[in-house]
Parts: sequence; C-alpha cells; structure tokens
Amino acid sequence: MPGYIEDRWLTKRKDPKTGKRKRTARYGKGKRYRVGGIPGVRDRSFNTHDDAKTWLTDSQTDSSRGTFTDPRDGSITMDEYVDEYWLPGRGGAAGSRKFTDARLNYIRDAFGAVPLNAITSAGIRKFIAYLTDTKQAALASSYGHTICSLLANILDIAVEDKRIPSNPARSSSVVFPSKKTKEKREAWSDAVVHRVRECIDGRHRIAVIIGVGCGLRQGEVFGLSVEDFDFDNLVVHVRRQVRIDNGAKRYFKLPKGEKTRVAKMPRSVAQEVRAYMREYPPTEVELPWGAEDATETQKHRLLLTTAAGKAINYKDWNSYVWKPALVAADVIPTPPPGTIRRRFPHSRKYGFHALRHTFASKVLHAGESIVTLAAWLGHDSPTITLEYYAHFIPDTGTKGMAAIDALLGIPGRRAPLVLILPTDSPAPIWKPPTDTKPQVKRLHGTAGRVSPLVTLPAGGSRESGPDVSQTDVSRETNRFNKAS
Repeated sequence: MPGYIEDRWLTKRKDPKTGKRKRTARYGKGKRYRVGGIPGVRDRSFNTHDDAKTWLTDSQTDSSRGTFTDPRDGSITMDEYVDEYWLPGRGGAAGSRKFTDARLNYIRDAFGAVPLNAITSAGIRKFIAYLTDTKQAALASSYGHTICSLLANILDIAVEDKRIPSNPARSSSVVFPSKKTKEKREAWSDAVVHRVRECIDGRHRIAVIIGVGCGLRQGEVFGLSVEDFDFDNLVVHVRRQVRIDNGAKRYFKLPKGEKTRVAKMPRSVAQEVRAYMREYPPTEVELPWGAEDATETQKHRLLLTTAAGKAINYKDWNSYVWKPALVAADVIPTPPPGTIRRRFPHSRKYGFHALRHTFASKVLHAGESIVTLAAWLGHDSPTITLEYYAHFIPDTGTKGMAAIDALLGIPGRRAPLVLILPTDSPAPIWKPPTDTKPQVKRLHGTAGRVSPLVTLPAGGSRESGPDVSQTDVSRETNRFNKAS
C-alpha cells in the first residue's frame, strides 16, 4: 500500500566514511517522524516511530476502505462546526429557523465548546438526563426528543463530512426521551362557530366561512385570489399563502410543504364567496415571491384584504379582528381593564386553526375517509391525519367491542337469533332419537323464547323440570374447580 515514514532528523543514506546517518538541519526541532504518501490523507508528524507506524497502518487500511477520518478534522468545536458548516446549509422558513435556534441553544450550552471528536455516548446520556430531570431543565419528553434528534442530525452530517468516524448519538446505549403521539385536536361546537361568525366584522366574516367550510390554514385563506375559485366544479385551488416572518413585510409563498392542492368547496361556501365578492370586490396586490427580501414578485387579485387594499398581516388580524370577535362571542374572557389591547388570553384551542379541526370533525362524521381528508387538508401522509383526527371517526372502537360481546354472548349487544315458536304448535315438534341425549342450553337475552330442541306439551307451555342449562354450567364449573 502507498505511504511511508520519513525521519526528519537524520538523512536516509548513511555516510560512506562513518557508516552512520547524518543529522539534518531540523535535528532536534519539532516532531521527528512524518507519515505521508497515503492517497487522500494529509501528512502527519509524530514523536516516536511506533506511533508513526501505527498511524501509517491504520490510515492505509481505512483509506483503502474509504472510511478514513482525520482526527484533526474533528478537533473543531461544536459551536464552530454549527456556525461555519451546519447552519449555512440549513434551509426552511424563518419561523422554522426560530424554533430550531431555540432547540440549538440547549445543544450549544452542553457541547458548544467541546470538539466534535470529544463528544461521547456517555456525554450524550448525561445530557439527556439533564433535559428530562425535573430538578434541572425539566423539559417535556416530546420536546427533549426533538432536541436530541437535532443533535443526532448535526453529528450525522459531521460523519458525512468526515469530521468524526461515527455518530455517538446513534449508539445503542443512547435512548432518546420518548416521542409522544401527537395530541388530539379539539373541534368547536356548532354554537361556537355560529357565534363567532356572527360577531366578527363583516369584511372578515368570509375567513371564518372558508376556514370551517374548506379546512384551509389561515395564511392560505389570506392568499386566495379570484382565479383560485372554480364555481362550476365546486373546488378551490390552494396555490399560495401570505407569510410574514420576523419583520412586518408580507410576501407570497407556496402552501405548507411547498405544494399546492385542490380542496372541495361546499355549495354554501360558494354562495357566500360570490356574495362577498359583490360586496367587497377583490383587490390586486403585488408582493415578493418566496421570501420577504426576494426580487421576484407576483400580482394576485386577493379575495380578502385590508380596507386599504393591502395583504393581511396575520399578527394584526389576530389581535384586532379575531380575538375581539372571540370576546364578543363569549369564547374567551375580556382582558382586565388597563391591559394592552393585544394582550388577549392565548389558547391554541381558540386559534384560527380550530376552524380547520372543526372542518375535519364534520367531514369524518359524515363518513369521508382519512385518505380523502388528508388530501383536502394538504397533509403529507394520511398517517398524520389519523394521529390528529382519529377520535373524530364515529363509533370508533364500538364495532370491535360489539363483535367480542357477540362472541361471548354478553347481553346488551346483538343477541343470537333463535326460533320463536307459536303457542298453538302441536305438542311433539321434534323428538330426538332414543339413543341420543339432546344438548339443551338457555340463550342469553331470550326471555319468552324457547329452543327448537324442546318438546312442548299441548297448550304451548314448557314442561316443568330442572334447569338443564344451569345444571350443565354447574357440572362444568365443578369439573374446572377439581382440575384446578
């Protein structure tokens, strides 16, 4: 294999007169042995020949396998690597980056000054214990899971960059905090929807109607234009949303997930939209496309705008339109006197997204499938929809329980079918052979009914005698007790 060890203190050839190797100009300066000549591996110097030989052997093997990682590349600290290499390649919207930075702060506090190649599985286990300890960080298990996943992602990329040979966060001894199932969403009652619709300002009432009638997100409602409505086929094309990041500048962007979709539009919604357009003609708005500082712009005749004809800033809309309507509808309490107008009680249960949850509940109760609802809502997978809205599916679980009840013969569910005999039937309806003893058992929940295996006397009443069913049960119970 290619590669060599060079002694930089003595010449390679011996002196012909003395038979000894001569000292070089570097004699006694720096590290003596240099390893070089290995393809894809930088030269490295060592103090002892044994260390140089070990490095040469290991480097040659790893280089031939394509798994070589130079320890010097892993000496960069976590903070340096994140700032110089990881963050610049990180995409996503400004809102997503904000949440990423919040999680990243925990990682920086624990490993920011630590070289990448010094981060160990033991250190990560200690970090996880800190996150979940109720006397320390005391984070929710699901949030701790996202922080650990972010740390593992950073180290995965460091492995790909050949900064470290393996990811200690992927060690079998490292167990992330549990990732809880996504919380179930709550839908509004019909009464709440009606009150909010009536209390909100007339110019903005259409947002409530489209939100609960089509299941669109708030930014998608604000981004709807005239050409997005297909009244003939009763569908609405969700092609853009109005976004706003840290500043106050609005811009157009593709809907969540960077994809468009087609949602159904009920006739009632279509009628409301037509009437709204007549009362409030759509206004053409030009905004940057894709980012607030983008040079590319797009113009659209937006359905919903401010009175000044501008795209809606959702933060202002929530504070000055939405929450006052919730107060007027007795959905949330009135802020105490003297508080700032924007300081309304915050609750996810009563955010605009609750209209989307209400739409989902109505659709599922009507019998639509999870797959159909996922397409209308724009979810990446029906699995997401199922996690959020499975509890809205009518009679969830009751059919399975009814089947078990029927199997075990428990009253209250569907009782086994039996033959009801007329009272004027002839006495000997059926008689078993003389050498066969019929198995007669009473059926649960069949008062007033009899088995076709019973012989009735004239007059239709059953012959008196011992309760055959109870006798059989007692006998089998005694056998079970003796066997036990």
